[in-house]
Amino acid sequence: MTVVDVDAYLRRIGAERPDRIDLDALAHLQERHLRSVPFETIDFNLGLPIKLGEEVLEKIVDRGRGGGCYELNTAFAVLLRELGYAVDLLPARTLHNGKEPLLGVHGGHMILRIDVEDDFWLVDVGFRWASRSPLRLAERGPQKDENGEYLIVDGEDGDVVIVHDGVPRIRLETRARETDDFNPTLWWYSTAPESPVTGGSVWASLVTPTGRVSLLDRTLTRIEDDRVVREVLDDDAFLAACRRWFGIDLDRLPNLPPLPGASPSTGRPARAQP
Repeated sequence: MTVVDVDAYLRRIGAERPDRIDLDALAHLQERHLRSVPFETIDFNLGLPIKLGEEVLEKIVDRGRGGGCYELNTAFAVLLRELGYAVDLLPARTLHNGKEPLLGVHGGHMILRIDVEDDFWLVDVGFRWASRSPLRLAERGPQKDENGEYLIVDGEDGDVVIVHDGVPRIRLETRARETDDFNPTLWWYSTAPESPVTGGSVWASLVTPTGRVSLLDRTLTRIEDDRVVREVLDDDAFLAACRRWFGIDLDRLPNLPPLPGASPSTGRPARAQP
């Protein structure tokens, strides 16, 4: 069993050990995690092993990397449990990809349910449209958050749907699972040709003091005080952006689409003929 270095994890997210195990401390830890540990799918793209729970701490804490939703949320669950919080892992299904409605894989996402101050709260540190603060599970009215307005509505079969700014984002099951229960879907994500994170695409996202910075393949998008800045990255700029914005120092490029107008053989812009 992995020895969990709680103090090292707290240093990774720039937080101190809380004096009280309460809702305020939980909200602070969630915010620090979102601003320190990026959501990123680079290892899926590179075909590297993906681990969960205590086994992913070496990647996130020791190497300063981020991870996908399973990695980030199971790691955060480990930290919270070590601090004294009661945490359940809940399977979820994405309903929107940011552009259009979809039906994601069953259990293809994960959200944490925290039992604190005699109530249940939802926390997610692995989803672009997740709230920045805990959401009260029993609340059926609007919940204001730095990332927008959230509404939890009752769904079929005991599930609930999380609506963000009027868009249904997540269908959440309320029966808790164990970490190993997510391994079959993790295997599919890691190996299936139709998986959104293997071989054909790279995502990364991190909350910043002025907004958010996101990476989709070769496009870097920065939201700074409601101003949107986008740039298309060549190979060198991609590696530099990973290092600068996400703290990820790569020794090789993931499988990226070619630059617009690039030579099919090199992926670099074609040279003009003399």
